[in-house]
Amino acid sequence: MGNTRSSGGLSSAQQAAKFLGVSALAGAVMAGLALPAVGALGLAAKGTVEEFDGIPANLKTPPLSQRTTILDAEGGEIAKVYSRDRTIVKLNDISPYMRQAIVAIEDARFYEHGAVDLKGVLRAVNTNAQDGGVSQGASTLTQQYVKNVFVEEAGDDKEKVAQATRQSIGRKIKELKYAIKVEKELGKKRILENYLNITFFGQQAYGIEAAAQRYFSKPAKDLKLEQAALLAGLVQSPSRYDPVSAPKSAKERRDTVLQRMAQVKDITPAQAAAAQKKPLGLKVSMPRSGCITAVQGAGFFCDYVRETLLNDPAFGKTAEARAKRWTQGGLTIRTTLDPKAQKSVQKSIKAHVYQSDPVATAVTLVEPGTGKVLGMGQSRPYGFGENETQINLSADKSMGGSNYGFQVGSTFKPITAAAAIEQGKKPYQRYSSPYKMAYPSPVTTCKGTWTNDEGATVENENEKEVGPYGMKDATAKSVNTYFVQLISDIGVCPVTQMADKMGVKRADGKEHNQVPSLTLGSEGFSPLTMANAYATFANRGVYCSPVFIESITGPDHKELKVPQSKCSRAMSAKTADTINTLLRGVVEDGTGKQAGLQSRASAGKTGTTDERRAAWFVGYTPNMAGAVWVGGPGTKGVKMENITIGGVPHDKVYGADTPGPIWKDAMSGALDGKPAPNFVKVPINDPNQRKPHDGKKPADRDRKPGRGNDRGGGNGGEDNPWPDISLPPDLIGGGNGNGGNGANGGNGNEDGGWNWPR
Repeated sequence: MGNTRSSGGLSSAQQAAKFLGVSALAGAVMAGLALPAVGALGLAAKGTVEEFDGIPANLKTPPLSQRTTILDAEGGEIAKVYSRDRTIVKLNDISPYMRQAIVAIEDARFYEHGAVDLKGVLRAVNTNAQDGGVSQGASTLTQQYVKNVFVEEAGDDKEKVAQATRQSIGRKIKELKYAIKVEKELGKKRILENYLNITFFGQQAYGIEAAAQRYFSKPAKDLKLEQAALLAGLVQSPSRYDPVSAPKSAKERRDTVLQRMAQVKDITPAQAAAAQKKPLGLKVSMPRSGCITAVQGAGFFCDYVRETLLNDPAFGKTAEARAKRWTQGGLTIRTTLDPKAQKSVQKSIKAHVYQSDPVATAVTLVEPGTGKVLGMGQSRPYGFGENETQINLSADKSMGGSNYGFQVGSTFKPITAAAAIEQGKKPYQRYSSPYKMAYPSPVTTCKGTWTNDEGATVENENEKEVGPYGMKDATAKSVNTYFVQLISDIGVCPVTQMADKMGVKRADGKEHNQVPSLTLGSEGFSPLTMANAYATFANRGVYCSPVFIESITGPDHKELKVPQSKCSRAMSAKTADTINTLLRGVVEDGTGKQAGLQSRASAGKTGTTDERRAAWFVGYTPNMAGAVWVGGPGTKGVKMENITIGGVPHDKVYGADTPGPIWKDAMSGALDGKPAPNFVKVPINDPNQRKPHDGKKPADRDRKPGRGNDRGGGNGGEDNPWPDISLPPDLIGGGNGNGGNGANGGNGNEDGGWNWPR
């Protein structure tokens, strides 16, 4: 009965057999001991050997997940993001106290044994047998490192993590075989370095550098003795010894580590005693991860960067590969965000729209010619609280934006105008433009024809807006009936094709509706889309796709390929110059006058949708374009009548009175100190149309004689340019001259009448 304890429990031999069965047996085998000896302990040696031989010899170490740092265009930090907060450091950048402490408490014979410590196994067997349980393990630092590799490889997959940590002979055997290989290939210093970088220290801190920053707000190389001892003690149980939530247990564990360091002669007993008397001395830096921590309201810009890495094939052929790259992190991403522009965007937003308002605003600024997104912000911050959101109101649905985007109203009209001019229409094209009319029918489309079967009508904003109008006045006054007649004249297809060339895609990813109401902004687009489309006008007809990333450096400090802006001509330079001239009129004396910039050339267009559920201003200078949307962020929107926004009451919200000033302030700050180039201006008036008469008699005007070949010809008396005013016969060009009709008479090259002001 020698194998039975007086208490009725297992004998020491049985305890030893039990412990060896679940832990040390395979280690002994891996260390070269004969497997037949296992039989004395009642284990199936044959199966163990076969399992061991079937394990691959090489450990495929996954790249350690690290934090990714996102920077602005000038190198300033926007945010740090990570699935696991870790910064890998070299062994020389880790305090010697830390290296000593972790070895002393976790594997004091680390530098003396191989992958398996047989003395440690026997010591653990004896201790556990005396305690009647399993209170002490026998895993070496090498074995622990291998186990952590398996856990790291499992990532956030709970099932894989369970497999990697399961207490089974099979897993232990696998762990031990890899440990032998690691010992042979890496050596002790590299194993210790890897272990300190991979291990979990609690409080979301992975690796010693993150732990040092988390608990003491300092780098690992500067850890003092008592600080290193505290962190080394955490490894066994980060939650039980958490110094933040359990300071008493943490101090007891720290003091145990210090005592152990003295026992193995890393420090003297006096040093240990002095360190044990010191308080914990925490200086905790709370974990800050993700775009929610971004500075200057750049959370949504940060999120767009994340979406780019997750969606662009440049960062991996499959969605899984791209997600893995993002999760592993270790990237330094330099973006296009201009800190001055972003600051100006946020300042303007806060000045005009409150976070608590029933409506929200979103602003995006881009650089013509490069596609660089310079600023992006909104009045509803990135977050989970009240009046916060994770929806990027500036982006398409596929990139984290709203499901449908927002109807853009009259800001779509310049796209129709560009398509018409490309089709040969002149900027002085005139239409009757009544206050109200039925949609013309039929109208050609890309797929056939559209007919107004329901008798749909369209009307202008103001009853006094009655034509005929030319394109200049129709654009400045934003005359709906003019643009409906224009799109009906040229057909819907050229307009949708022009929109596609300018990158104007629906926010929900669907194709454009082939209907004339398209010209009135009936479809939903994002502010980013509209800002970039107008940048095409500023860039004299060349569209450049938007980009957010300048460069990316990987964890190996090598540059990664990043997507480049793709530029293509959407319209002729002359067409773009014509649109620029038209839209200058909008901000000079049209609906967008409140948005016009004082110190530089600017152009733009207002937009308001049905029931005023969205209001826009999209505008640009030759070197910056921006879009501002204001409206209800939800699916149904908000009817913006009798409403207060940013402390300012409105009977009705217009594109000019709320989005316009936001745009003006955002652009003014962003452009401060930058060059102020001019647009290329082109004539947009009908060369055959005379200026309106000022009411003065011709005799009262300054007159100068003209040559017959200047504007000779015609029967002058019949060509009175102002039929409502009776002119003396001698002041009307007479005779039959050569050339066109006019008030300048004369025969041939003889002196004729007078050149009237035009």
